[in-house]
Amino acid sequence: MKKIRAAVVGYGNIGRFAVEALEAAPDFEIAGVVRRQGAENKPLELTPYEVVADIKELKDVDVAILATPTRSCEEYARQIVPQGINTVDSFDIHTNIRGYRERQMELNKQTGTVSVIAAGWDPGSDSIVRTLLQSLAPKGLSYTNFGPGMSMGHSVCVRSKEGVKNALSMTIPLGEGIHRRMVYVELEEGAVLADVEKAIKADPYFASDETHVFQVASVDDVRDMGHGVNLVRKGVSGKTQNQRFEFNMQINNPALTAQVLVNVARASMRQQPGCYTMVELPVIDMLPGDRADLIEHLV
Repeated sequence: MKKIRAAVVGYGNIGRFAVEALEAAPDFEIAGVVRRQGAENKPLELTPYEVVADIKELKDVDVAILATPTRSCEEYARQIVPQGINTVDSFDIHTNIRGYRERQMELNKQTGTVSVIAAGWDPGSDSIVRTLLQSLAPKGLSYTNFGPGMSMGHSVCVRSKEGVKNALSMTIPLGEGIHRRMVYVELEEGAVLADVEKAIKADPYFASDETHVFQVASVDDVRDMGHGVNLVRKGVSGKTQNQRFEFNMQINNPALTAQVLVNVARASMRQQPGCYTMVELPVIDMLPGDRADLIEHLV
């Protein structure tokens, strides 16, 4: 069986775990890793792989895993799909997913490629759970409670602010889908905490949540990559009230995100040209192996 050749674009937390997930996958091979600095100061663990500054330098890439900050995902996707390469990403600004999907859909159809966007664990695998639970109780309310744990998207957002050397954003669940953001910042010399706090609270990532910002000497001393979710649906099946469903998980955040990206990279090879979110993909397409064998085992 011909293996799927995947390139990892970006080599931060998610990129590192994406390489590990690809190494563990029986149906993938790593075409290479794309880093801004290319092969300069190449990490030892990437010795077996080609490391480049531009994906055009790699050969026979089937799919690119975009392990990049959310706000650059669309830019990378629009650069890569015209090369005939599928893309997958973990874009996580919920309110912007619909517009991104519509714009990318047009380009995918023009280029005969597939993009899977917003494919982490939320949005992503949690979206599939929410969809399933709403189908089981069509009338009702769903609550998604995150944490306590590190939000990668929020942390990256804070690190982009002027005066911030390093940052950690922790999500604290308050119940009923309401959250508190606890932000720990390591400041550049001369930066003023009040100015940084104002910039953080004005960003759409934080504007709708209670947010507290603290200065610390070292973010590494308080870092925590764990996270989790408690998802509850209470509603009506047919005409019967008081149906209640609950889903819980505790995870290493970047490791799970990377695994999901590898799963949808596989699924992207089984779809017609277009742009998809995870709720649009057959879940079985995310697993390696023969479909009939999977059905026999899982159903």
